[in-house]
Amino acid sequence: MTTPDIAPTAALEPKTKLSGKVLKTTLAGALVDLGKNLPGVIHISQLSTDSINKVEDVVQVGQMVDVWVRRVKKDRIELTMIQPLALEWKEIQPEMIVRGKVVRLETYGAFVDIGAERPGLIHVSELARGYVKTANDVVKEGDEVEAKVLDVDRRKRQIRLSMKALQPEIVEEVKPEREERKVRGGKRSKKQEDQSFEMEAPSPSEPQLTGMQVAWQEALERSKKEKNYKTKMAKASKTQEREDILHRTLEKRLPTGG
Repeated sequence: MTTPDIAPTAALEPKTKLSGKVLKTTLAGALVDLGKNLPGVIHISQLSTDSINKVEDVVQVGQMVDVWVRRVKKDRIELTMIQPLALEWKEIQPEMIVRGKVVRLETYGAFVDIGAERPGLIHVSELARGYVKTANDVVKEGDEVEAKVLDVDRRKRQIRLSMKALQPEIVEEVKPEREERKVRGGKRSKKQEDQSFEMEAPSPSEPQLTGMQVAWQEALERSKKEKNYKTKMAKASKTQEREDILHRTLEKRLPTGG
């Protein structure tokens, strides 16, 4: 029999791997000598992931087995022969950094085994900074990757990861704004030409005159000018006639006493 370990069993952490010898089997499980000051006990449900009818179908008295610590109690160490997950659901928290292996690729992302019950998904938008068309552009199956946990949905058993979150941000070079090109040598810019065109162009509301209408307006203008001239001449003639009458009257007037 293995010499008992004098180290306190309370120091054993869950998931610690140990080896021991099966001392006894019962309907409920098996008793294992771990070389500790407390016996190890494996419940029948912890012998295998498959359904079993008898303990003896899995282990025999005297057999050496590999086991993992589930919990330590005052009178015993509860064990399991089912290798525990590296990460339990309660242990996975947002912002924690995890490592794992890419186990499946899809166009929308990559699935990574991080030792949890289910692989975590790195969406294609979280694989790298910048545009990524498909997951295959960044990672391959079997690649070991490091990622940050973005979100955990324990009810849906979903884990969202990001490789991009661990990568440095891409700082884009800020280009100075282009100065407007100055007009040189009397040349006008396209914008100025467009503005001038808009100013010079006739307003859509102004009617466009035909040739006949233009000729008619010009004839009216000439007639108006001639009429004004005749009126002016008639007035001048009348005024002159009055002055002549007045002059003759004054000449005929006899002088009054001498």
